[in-house]
Amino acid sequence: MNTVDKLKSCLEKIKKENKKLNIFLQIRDEKELLEEARKIDAKKNKGKLAGKIIAVKANICVKGLNISCASKTLENFKAPYDATVIRKIKNEDGLIIGIVNMDEFACGSSGETSAFGPCQNPSALGLIPGGSSSGSAASVAGGFVDLALGSDTGGSIRNPASHCNVVGVKPTYSSVSRYGLIDLSMSLDQIGPIAKNVSDAKILLNVIKGTDKCDSISQNNSTAIPHPPTQEKKNSINKKSLIIGMLDLSGLKVDNKIEKLISDKIEKSAKKYGWKTKKIKLNYIDLAIETYYPLVYVEFFSGTRKFDGRRYGKKIEQSAGPEVLRRIIGGSEITKAEYKGRYYYRALKVKKLIEMEFEKFFNGKDKVDAIVMPTVPRLPHKIGEKISVDEMYSYDALTIPANLAGNCCVSIPAGKLSFPPTRPGKGNNINSKKNIHLIPVGMQIMCDKFQDELMLDIAEKIEKV
Repeated sequence: MNTVDKLKSCLEKIKKENKKLNIFLQIRDEKELLEEARKIDAKKNKGKLAGKIIAVKANICVKGLNISCASKTLENFKAPYDATVIRKIKNEDGLIIGIVNMDEFACGSSGETSAFGPCQNPSALGLIPGGSSSGSAASVAGGFVDLALGSDTGGSIRNPASHCNVVGVKPTYSSVSRYGLIDLSMSLDQIGPIAKNVSDAKILLNVIKGTDKCDSISQNNSTAIPHPPTQEKKNSINKKSLIIGMLDLSGLKVDNKIEKLISDKIEKSAKKYGWKTKKIKLNYIDLAIETYYPLVYVEFFSGTRKFDGRRYGKKIEQSAGPEVLRRIIGGSEITKAEYKGRYYYRALKVKKLIEMEFEKFFNGKDKVDAIVMPTVPRLPHKIGEKISVDEMYSYDALTIPANLAGNCCVSIPAGKLSFPPTRPGKGNNINSKKNIHLIPVGMQIMCDKFQDELMLDIAEKIEKV
């Protein structure tokens, strides 16, 4: 199918289903899109992303589009320039179709904090799609687009990828430019791809990664992510006996059914490919949530001081929702002069300890090639269901460590578990087989810094099991 025909199909699907699913916040002008698609099809030498329709999270700048961060604060803000990742996508003939929903200012783990209402999970209607890149994952899961861009602070790509049954990649910190991203936390955030399969995720990551003079921390991964891999590369991967570390989850409050599903999946994969597995226990990982949130609160509070209503948008304290205000107030308290940065610097120390723990297993005497674990420790709740702040924050208990350590990590579909229906009809027996829903569960694969290629090769193999 050429780009024009695929675009028409995507636009038709969006027109028909978006009102119900609330995934897209803005679609580009149809005439403009079709003209761009025709130009791509007419090219003799097409780019790596030719024919791919792409959605973008509402906190990544696309020139001329409303980049609202799903907040009333920036509701009418039009990006004056393209983020570096957007420029790279356009250079490779990727067709950006529009802007998708998210948790407001990326503050959330469920997709429910958007000022424009939550988007539905196409893979499990009525249940949360996960967050904060809720619309990015849902747009791919719903078949609206081929690929999407999200941002990941503590699991914001991987969490919704798990709930929506798609692939979500958090690249190594600093390997993808953040220029043009309205970030939640500058020391943790990373832009990454969401796709239907690992192969497509590889293509997009290969396009967007690399150094950028506009982002001082960005750096090159020493090796490209080949697509497709050469035969020589395939053979060398097949011959290598990998050691896969299976994270000891005791004390981390992981649903037993999820833990068993992931364990069975990796054991089957290891048997098929001749990999070795061993159980590993990481110190300090139980402190991940307590370490993460002081960092996020402080950095988010600092980053939002520009939203003062004078230059653009509205004053954030007067226009944002409760979760955004919770983080602003928390950051304000932590940074008060009498504390002298005490809690922030303590969190940085534990962050370093967690990073050293991963370093020990990836490069020490107990070396493993990858560490696997569930993406999310529990099944998703119903949209609108009241749960505590602690319960909400616990969704990211297993995704946060990769951000604290700066390692690359990917969530891939691992299977599905049964779950009672979200809206049982009057008189329905919710335990009857007829009413049981199957809910996607994701598996995380983490590798050492700048081992994104190895991580995605492993993910691609597990995907086939």
